[in-house]
Amino acid sequence: MAASREELVPKKGTVSSVIWNWFAFARSDLDQTTPRCKVCMKSVASKGSSTTNLLQHLKQKHPVEWEKCCAQRNEKDSSTPSTTRTAAKIQSTVPQTFSNCIPYDKNSARWKAITDAIAMYIAKDMVPIYTVEKPGFINMIKVLDPRYVLPSRKYFSNVALPNLYNSTRQRVKKELDDVSSYSATTDLWSSRTMQPYMSLTVHFINNDWILRSVCLQTAYFPEDHTGEIVAQGLRDALNSWNLAEDRLICMTTDSGSNMIKALKDNAWPNLQCFGHRLHNAVENGVKD
Repeated sequence: MAASREELVPKKGTVSSVIWNWFAFARSDLDQTTPRCKVCMKSVASKGSSTTNLLQHLKQKHPVEWEKCCAQRNEKDSSTPSTTRTAAKIQSTVPQTFSNCIPYDKNSARWKAITDAIAMYIAKDMVPIYTVEKPGFINMIKVLDPRYVLPSRKYFSNVALPNLYNSTRQRVKKELDDVSSYSATTDLWSSRTMQPYMSLTVHFINNDWILRSVCLQTAYFPEDHTGEIVAQGLRDALNSWNLAEDRLICMTTDSGSNMIKALKDNAWPNLQCFGHRLHNAVENGVKD
């Protein structure tokens, strides 16, 4: 009992393991050969600098203290990495740093994916192609991925956007080839700069019984908008997509006389737009 009450002193020198927070040595043990548990004061055999027996003692005899010890070990490992681990980390990051400075090859999957995404952004959001030359856009791309070299405006005009159009057209055409019947909507309209266009949209139910609406074209249409010319323009539009006229259920148009005549000349069922007819009725009513 006298030995158990003997004053304990901490381990001499540098302590690398947190287990020594729970073990020490009797003051009379000048060579510090026999560690003692601070919790139960029992001596625990330990060879040299090994702490295995000390850890096992704490784990088996004092589970609460063992949990505290484990928590301190984890905290120490995360906050003070070893020299070896630090060196290994530095060695692994050196080649990575160099690779992060090398631009993507233009044939790489990553470069193509980013370029395609920018082309989709231009087309989907209808932004000007010269956006890719604006300083703010260029800076944003550099921040997002420094290895990506933004191609020129000409590349997007001549390569990226045409490729996007062709791939989209092929995908839509494949879907239309499986359609047994369809309806359509068409309209003649002018841009803010008074450039004339003809739009054509088809509506159909696909093989998954999902209603789909796809705008097939918004084409420049500078010709006179007579019934005969409009009729020919619509036939050309359907032919360019290999859409058989006998599969057309009906085509929705406005109530313009040229549209009505065009559908009549093509012998296509015509459904006049309710909104346009209502607009005309209200407009005529106000005039009267």
